[in-house]
Amino acid sequence: MRIGCALMLLAVMGLAGCKDRDASQSYVKDGKILIGEYASLTGGTADFGKSSHEGLMLAVKEINAAGGVKLGGGRMPIHIITEDDKSDQTEAINAVQKLISRDKVVAIIGEVASSRSMAGAQVCQKEKIPMLSPASTNPDVTKTGDYIFRICFTDAFQGPVLATFAQKQEWKRVAVITDIAQDYSKGLSGAFKQKFYADGGEIVAEENYKTDDPDFRAQLLKLKAANPDAVFLPGYYTEVGLILKQAREMDFDVPFFGGDGWDSSATLALPENIIKDCYFANHYSADDQREHVQAFVKKYEAEYNRTPDAMAILGYDAGRVMADAIERAGKVDPKAICNALTDTDNFPGASGFITMDKDRNAHKPLVIVAVENGKSVTKDTIEP
Repeated sequence: MRIGCALMLLAVMGLAGCKDRDASQSYVKDGKILIGEYASLTGGTADFGKSSHEGLMLAVKEINAAGGVKLGGGRMPIHIITEDDKSDQTEAINAVQKLISRDKVVAIIGEVASSRSMAGAQVCQKEKIPMLSPASTNPDVTKTGDYIFRICFTDAFQGPVLATFAQKQEWKRVAVITDIAQDYSKGLSGAFKQKFYADGGEIVAEENYKTDDPDFRAQLLKLKAANPDAVFLPGYYTEVGLILKQAREMDFDVPFFGGDGWDSSATLALPENIIKDCYFANHYSADDQREHVQAFVKKYEAEYNRTPDAMAILGYDAGRVMADAIERAGKVDPKAICNALTDTDNFPGASGFITMDKDRNAHKPLVIVAVENGKSVTKDTIEP
């Protein structure tokens, strides 16, 4: 984890059950429950942050239209206070500190990127404010402590599924290129390789890059020279498109595949000759015909006039899970909400039924998708 040692000491590891916080704090203003959100609304992964934010605000709009969260004999609306972390770890820490100390929020939703979630989680754990990540998949996020939750699957699930998918495709010799600046990419790469090796696969070449690098030709030349059946690229959409473009320009035409970090309108917009025979794991696909998925897609399109990506549906579910936890807690109190989140069982999310395990990770299905005619198309669905 790329966080200073002093900050790391703020985390309280492996505690069972949520701890007490100052009971005198109200966490309510103007009759509304104060919930914080930190998200990458600008910067390198702004697509992720904007989508997650839109999904969250759609959920809150629906909840408040119904009168708000049930508490006692009445209802109380939710007010979201959002901080832009600018796709930066230090800004994520600052954003969470502001939400807790200045705005007095009772809970926090965020972040999408694992590195920033691990940074913000240190503060939430120290201050005993529950944090719910919509989409951070690195297993270390929730290991920060007992106040940290997620509603998505982890890389411990995603990585092995992608390794199995590679075997199904009969890709026996795979090359790997990892973003060493991102905990997400490193964690997913490790989980994939462990399972792929165990199943008899061969990693024929490995290369690294860093977020915001503009040129990947040197790494791609080495990968191409190894003559792999496919290339595993566990990175974010911000670099995926450029890597694929440069690979195709050098006639490196084998399939590329990766994780949920690929999901973005930018990926869907890639030309067919670049994205052909590429696949990625995701939390959902808009072509899924299940009723709860299509109901969400319809509402989101009506609100924002575009098809929702996975970050949007996860932001939506995060807002609804948090509201459900407050309702079950019966009061606007961090400890009670934390305990209620721990007890989340079979919640009917738009992205699937959500149950928290003992490590505060959600058990969720995963889909493998391809991009065809500018849309994600489901190729396989894997249950946890």
